[in-house]
Amino acid sequence: LGFPETNRGVAVLDERVFVGTLDAHLVALDAKTGTVRWDVVVADNKTGHAITCAPLALDGKIIIGISGGEAGIRGFLDAYDAATGQRVWRFWTVPGTGEPGNETWGGDSWKTGGGATWVPGSYDAESNLLYWGIGNPGPDWNGDVRPGDNLYTCSLVALDASTGKMKWHFQF
Repeated sequence: LGFPETNRGVAVLDERVFVGTLDAHLVALDAKTGTVRWDVVVADNKTGHAITCAPLALDGKIIIGISGGEAGIRGFLDAYDAATGQRVWRFWTVPGTGEPGNETWGGDSWKTGGGATWVPGSYDAESNLLYWGIGNPGPDWNGDVRPGDNLYTCSLVALDASTGKMKWHFQF
């Protein structure tokens, strides 16, 4: 299955254990037998995408983030249906052309802008909001090739957990 030797944790929901793998898969295991219930490719590991973040289980969904900012990926958060493994929504942590915040990236720097999500966020059931910290832009050592504020990197985002739509953000 390509499980990393170490990871930042698993999520448990409805007799299933969910784990992200270093080769960018999200896997649902039967909690009693260890049998694979489903296995989805979240992103292409050959392009630098990986999962080191622990998934977050809530309301029939599994939320997982992507790592690989040092490899020039464009970050995102995904929600998957816990029963089927079908993707429910995706929030790009580095907005693309026509998306709010894309104007804060110089030229095409958004395409390899980083914005990894290395650690799990938090969920407030009362407001149905996810709060997630977004990592640094890439390349991180020399920002000359990515002028601008580089939203939503180095930020806290609040997302509607049902739709993945951003409610607000704060860039540190």
